[in-house]
Amino acid sequence: MMHAQVSSASRRRAALFVIGSIITDLVVRVKKAPEEGETVIGSDFGRYPGGKGANQAVAAAKLGARVGLLGRVGDDLFGADQLTSIGQAGVDTSYIGKDAELPSGVASIVVDEQGRNRIAIVPGANNEITPALVDQVREQIAAADLLLLQLELPLETNLHAIALAGEVGTPVVLNPAPAPAEPLDPQVLAKVDILTPNEVEAEQLVGMPVKTVDDAVQAARRLLGFGVRRVAVTLGNKGALVMEGEGPDAGLPTHIPPYKVQAVDTVAAGDAFNGALAVRLALGDNLVEAAKYANAVAAVSVTRHGAQPAMPTQEEVERFIRAQQAG
Repeated sequence: MMHAQVSSASRRRAALFVIGSIITDLVVRVKKAPEEGETVIGSDFGRYPGGKGANQAVAAAKLGARVGLLGRVGDDLFGADQLTSIGQAGVDTSYIGKDAELPSGVASIVVDEQGRNRIAIVPGANNEITPALVDQVREQIAAADLLLLQLELPLETNLHAIALAGEVGTPVVLNPAPAPAEPLDPQVLAKVDILTPNEVEAEQLVGMPVKTVDDAVQAARRLLGFGVRRVAVTLGNKGALVMEGEGPDAGLPTHIPPYKVQAVDTVAAGDAFNGALAVRLALGDNLVEAAKYANAVAAVSVTRHGAQPAMPTQEEVERFIRAQQAG
């Protein structure tokens, strides 16, 4: 089984800029998720700082990157707690605004005993991240090695950020999560350097079932056909599938096998993967190397509860990889 190597890449710090959501996760743990009309008794409740933008920013910062986050919270307890958590992780919070009218974003999450989750989100102040605010961080985007985006903000904001990054020459990593209600315009995808869907998101983007590694290969080829330069499809307990659209390995799929760990909470696995992938790509790893490392970061994250609290440090990831190699 192929595993990540403890990287010997330059120890310079990657510089990332993230535009994304800040959402407080309200997590209920149950033996089995309720069916429609069913009430179940939960075993535990937790309140954790989350949101895909904040999670990915924290993941990258804890791995040693310099990270700025453009986001918005409400003038409330959840917002104050988020600013504290994000800042303590090492993320630059000076681009996070406080909304006097709208509340901070919240997510209701039910997690079963297998670590599987069901999530409903109320964006709140996140919906006030506008293209005009993106224009205000043009210099920060230009100075970054990579711009990291997700789809928990208004689509027009992400489209504007992708266009601006193209103007200033900063590569874009787009995590198309949650899955878009409508397929993204191929002309938009053609401006994305690295696209990182999971199976559900890939299925939505290409209009075909994505249940197996072979399905992911076909989906990745279709996405590259839209003009995306590189694709990494995360496959949960099946690992990840990566493919490039240019260079000597163009069109050749590489399956990154999963690590065998006892998952207790998968809510932040995709965000851990994306933050780590961006860091390693910014430091010069190729897509396969970066995805192997990101796979290890995601594996560590699912053994812990919560979203941001689950994100490991660089030292913790390297200990995990050494232990896996020794075992």
